Amino acid sequence: MTSLTSLTGKTALVTGASRGIGRATAIALAKAGARVLVHASKASQAADDVVETIRAAGGQADKVAADLRDANGPHELAKRVRSLTGERLDILVANAGISKAASIEDTTVEDFDNLFAVNVRAPFFLVQQLLPVLGDGSSVVLLSSLAARASVNNLSAYAATKGAVDTLVRHFASALGERGIRVNAIAPGVVETDMSNFAKTDAGRDFTLGMQALKRVAQPNDIAGAVVFLASDDARWVTGDTLRVDGGSKL
Repeated sequence: MTSLTSLTGKTALVTGASRGIGRATAIALAKAGARVLVHASKASQAADDVVETIRAAGGQADKVAADLRDANGPHELAKRVRSLTGERLDILVANAGISKAASIEDTTVEDFDNLFAVNVRAPFFLVQQLLPVLGDGSSVVLLSSLAARASVNNLSAYAATKGAVDTLVRHFASALGERGIRVNAIAPGVVETDMSNFAKTDAGRDFTLGMQALKRVAQPNDIAGAVVFLASDDARWVTGDTLRVDGGSKL
């Protein structure tokens, strides 16, 4: 596996890596030379397929499972990661997330709590629990969204979680900079994944293209390349930032 960016000798954890952006990111990191821990919420064939894809191309990958919706999920995942990596993790991509399209009137307390549990609480405590193995030169990449800065359909609760992620990035970067840990976020627009099935319809495609400068629907690989950049030494002087990777959406 070859790439212009070298992550040889580094170990990465990608949460929510069985499909979509997470899957593309895990494969891209492995292509750049990293050993990748492929996380899924539970044992799944999709996660096994990602591991097999990486190994078949000559890369290194292992699967780890934990339900990040559970309050103790990040703690359990961190234990499993440390048992596999020993005393060093170089790259953490907190990609796992859920979405819920609903009006303000139709959003339930359960919806709201689930969104914040997976999208905000899980990455916060995963970073906390992995601090002992994140050291000088490590990179943490969180997943934000276009919805954090612009109104996009009925996503107010989801957007609030991504606004919280942008805030966490700045605070984490400030607090962890003395340890040589960089913290950034990627903010995609609409990407053709299971989370954005509407983009696969004619109406959804027209809506997406109508708000973008670049006139095509993004694919997971479009986002994965930016994650690899932030994880690499090429971005060694970038921290506390949210990088928009949205095709020029809502300019």
